[in-house]
Amino acid sequence: MNIQQRTAKTLSPPGSSAAPDIARVPREERRRGYEDRLAVTYEHVGVGIVEIDQAGRMLRVNQKVCELTGYEAADLLGRSIFDETSPQDVAQDLAQFRRQVAGEIDGYTIERRLARKDGSYVWAEVTSSSVRDASGNFVYAVRVQHDISKRRETEQALARRSEEQAALFRFSERLQYATSLPAVYDTALDAILAALACKRASILLFDDSDVMRFVGWRGLSDGYRHAVEGHSPWDRDEEDPHPVYFEDIGLSDLSVALKETIAREHIAAVAFIPILIDGRLAGKFMAYYERPHHFSEPEIDVALTLARQLGFGIARLRAEQARSAAEERAQQLVSIVESSDDAIISKDLDGIIRTWNSGAERLFGYSAGEALGKPVTILFPPGREDEEPGILARIRRGERIHHYETVRRRKDGSVLDISLTVSPVRDGAGHIVGASKIARDITDRKEAERRLRDSEQRLTELLAAIPAAIYTTDAQGKITYFNQAAVEFSGRTPTLGSDEWCVTWKLFLPDGTPLPHDQCPMAVALKEGRAVRGAEAVAERPDGTRVPFIPFPTPLLDSSGRVTGAINMLVDISERRQAETQQRLLLDELNHRTKNNMQMLQSLLFSAARTAHSEEARKVLNEASARIAAMAAAQRVLYGRSDASRFEAEEFLPAVCQTIRQLLPPDARIECGAAHGVLSNDIAMPLALILNELLTNAVKHGIKDHAGQGVRVSLTDHDGSLALCVEDDGEGFDLEEVRKTSSGLQLVLGLARQLRGTLYVTKNPSRACLDFPAAKI
Repeated sequence: MNIQQRTAKTLSPPGSSAAPDIARVPREERRRGYEDRLAVTYEHVGVGIVEIDQAGRMLRVNQKVCELTGYEAADLLGRSIFDETSPQDVAQDLAQFRRQVAGEIDGYTIERRLARKDGSYVWAEVTSSSVRDASGNFVYAVRVQHDISKRRETEQALARRSEEQAALFRFSERLQYATSLPAVYDTALDAILAALACKRASILLFDDSDVMRFVGWRGLSDGYRHAVEGHSPWDRDEEDPHPVYFEDIGLSDLSVALKETIAREHIAAVAFIPILIDGRLAGKFMAYYERPHHFSEPEIDVALTLARQLGFGIARLRAEQARSAAEERAQQLVSIVESSDDAIISKDLDGIIRTWNSGAERLFGYSAGEALGKPVTILFPPGREDEEPGILARIRRGERIHHYETVRRRKDGSVLDISLTVSPVRDGAGHIVGASKIARDITDRKEAERRLRDSEQRLTELLAAIPAAIYTTDAQGKITYFNQAAVEFSGRTPTLGSDEWCVTWKLFLPDGTPLPHDQCPMAVALKEGRAVRGAEAVAERPDGTRVPFIPFPTPLLDSSGRVTGAINMLVDISERRQAETQQRLLLDELNHRTKNNMQMLQSLLFSAARTAHSEEARKVLNEASARIAAMAAAQRVLYGRSDASRFEAEEFLPAVCQTIRQLLPPDARIECGAAHGVLSNDIAMPLALILNELLTNAVKHGIKDHAGQGVRVSLTDHDGSLALCVEDDGEGFDLEEVRKTSSGLQLVLGLARQLRGTLYVTKNPSRACLDFPAAKI
């Protein structure tokens, strides 16, 4: 018989008496009816009833237990009551039950969560009572379970409201003592975590570029912050932004990329709460949850309250900081005014002095007590009073007067030059109520300018008096000045600011090649920032005449080394060129006559050698002829150039060697090697004679096989000294052994002393070298 049948049988039929005649019902029948009625009551009672054995296995459950758990009775019987309990509650319940089975207690009451078939839990108040036999042994326990879920929800909601209110109170209190924006952010984050029961939160505010930036956060990685910074669910100018929240990020309509970024941070739910300052969107704070979260209306109200308080706190601190900064700037301004060397004065629109700093005292000699309340015209020298009405008129129009140079009078009556700047002074409504004046003493500057003008005048007069063409340019090469000599030199009047690089009409190189003006020495000096020396050029005048000249362009630099212009002097060398031409003609004539004389002398010596009967006489005459030939070779090198005061070693050495080679045996090999340096004409003849003696000696005595051996000659310079070396493949000789027996060697040593040189001889290799100082050219 099921519960419904038993209930129908047990309960009185409709309309029957509620009090049957008990005397006429048999005892056994009355007992069975009582049991049936008790069973029906057991099933229909409004609380769950479970009977469990001493192991905690369920022996019997009523219908209410099935409703609470969602299981059928058959599913529950035989299972442990502790398997159907939340893991958080098992330990306490099991400990109490074991005491009950042991007889330490007859029963106990506990609140715990019952596991439902759908995986959820329901809160229940469980009262466990023992059923024992006559001997007091534990038989089973009856557990009565009252559903208290709604009560628990109400209690938890009240607890949350209490925690929220406490968090809001603490936040309000701490905000009053926050002295910096980071402290405000830190206080707000503590309140958000406590009031909204989340473990992570952040605050973002718009920066000067209207981009939302993190200013405070808890529990967020750097990568996440960099990825989402700048995102805002509202427009910058949105007037009434509402909270935006996602209870389950996975089910939201956010972009896939943003979802992936949030998922990597293990965020399942998030709320965006707008922060307003002075009614305008200033930023947001965010609360993060690791599991999907339902945002209730009271919770959102709390979040908005937090955002309002945070906005008030930020606005208050910003205002305090702005006021403090303004006060600091004002104090700095006062300090600057008082410590300024310039006179700083303010006056009203009637020209009455209202403020007077220490710089004004020093500049004008009046103390503040003497000047305040007086008209500013006390500073005007006689004849200057008419300036003040004009200045006041311009101030009333809102004009600012910049660096107005004028003259003012000190207390002692002396006058001084000043530079004056006058600016309007406005009140809080923007109306002009007076003027501020900054006066700077420029007496020294005026005196310096006067001296500079005098100096420039003297310089101009000096340049004009110099009998050479002089002109200047700016950094770009434009002509800025020229003297009269430059006009006469170039045959034209240059155009200032237009002509470039040079005052001349056309330019040529000394060989007649055209020289563009932008490649002339002056252009090179400006472009490369260096003085150019040693250059020559030819200027052609408009009338076709040409003038050879030497330019001396020099850049002009400022204090930082930057080229600001250049000055150039053009030296006419026409007369020098004519003198050089005449000198060249004289030298050519002298060279011709000297060469003829030497050739005549060499012929006489050669002829005398052929007719001489003595071998010794022929030897002496041939040696003399060779020496004359060497001197003739040196003379050809020296006087074959335009500059007869010096000659190049690379011209001298081959010429002398070639002449000496003609006087030696045909099979003698002479290698004329390196030749470097510049020599003066004073050493040309001695050096040629020395080379002749050393070469002749090397060919005659140093080598035995002319076909396989040779002589090598070099003339080099090093550190101000010259070295003439003759080297052969022979055995060499001892200088001390032969110096007394060889007239040629004695000649070499004598000539070496004349050149202030030293001759040294070595063997292996066989070498004779003369070291002598290079003459100053």
